[in-house]
Amino acid sequence: MRIAENIDLKPFNTFGLSSIAERLVHITSQDDLVEYFESAAPYPSLVLGGGSNMLLTRDIPGTTLKIELPGIEVVDEDATHYYVRSGAGEVWHAFVLKAIESGWAGVENLSLIPGNVGAAPMQNIGAYGVEIKDVFHSLEAYLTADKSFETFYLKDCNFGYRESVFKRTLKNRAIICSVTFKLKKTPSFNTSYGAIEQELERMGVTDLSIKAISDAVIAIRRSKLPNPKEIGNAGSFFKNPVITKGHFESLKKRYPNIVGYPAADDVKVAAGWLIENAGYKGKRVGDYGIHTRQALVLVNYGGANGEDIYQLSEEVINRVEEMYDIRLEREVNIIR
Repeated sequence: MRIAENIDLKPFNTFGLSSIAERLVHITSQDDLVEYFESAAPYPSLVLGGGSNMLLTRDIPGTTLKIELPGIEVVDEDATHYYVRSGAGEVWHAFVLKAIESGWAGVENLSLIPGNVGAAPMQNIGAYGVEIKDVFHSLEAYLTADKSFETFYLKDCNFGYRESVFKRTLKNRAIICSVTFKLKKTPSFNTSYGAIEQELERMGVTDLSIKAISDAVIAIRRSKLPNPKEIGNAGSFFKNPVITKGHFESLKKRYPNIVGYPAADDVKVAAGWLIENAGYKGKRVGDYGIHTRQALVLVNYGGANGEDIYQLSEEVINRVEEMYDIRLEREVNIIR
């Protein structure tokens, strides 16, 4: 367990925002977790993974735990699946590439999503027709109040659209240590969502494979989304709102080009369309703004602070509600 004091978290969040952690504790094993919580150390102010889904608006007093638990291994298999366990500290895209290289199918559509493995079930990350719940088997988490490890299976996680029990009931009470995925030995390709089929055609792919799908997803994401290493961002800042069919039909009369998709008995509206149609796509205020190619992505062009970006998100939320009677919900975890 490595401990440092007065550390700038700028390298540890994809927005690239400065935030001074009074005390940063690097957790590289489960023994480190046990040692920390069984000592007289104060309860952590922040638990940090890859820093890909948060907006830091202030310095962090007390202790920040940086979860860096490593390791990827096959722990079981049956006739149709491999059960692959990954440490929460592994980089998500590196895990996806390892799966593709090893012939473990199911996560190829989730290529190039920023962040670490531990955040994947917390957010129930998803892209191009696949969500974590579709490939999830179980996870092991440390319950801080009980000071014990517990295994959570699919039924225990209450997965929803960018939701899980770890964002609600167990927020600040459970630290995800490892995740076990149920990955297919024989792939079933999912190419119908978004522009995957068009990209595969453009690439001249005739022999479909999980690598080809991954390559197509990577190309699409790179064409639409800024690289956090070049422009600070946390990916999609807002969730796509779900509204009633009646509300959607009413909006469609006023905005014929509004984009929505069936969601059970309701309609999921494209938040990016709402924001772009409200005139915010590409808006820049000094060192921060909204990306020129994707209205869902708020960006730090360098030198911005988190409070400025938060206030811009407030402005967007209020304007969208004023125009469409829809209140957007942030997908990003706000540290204020």
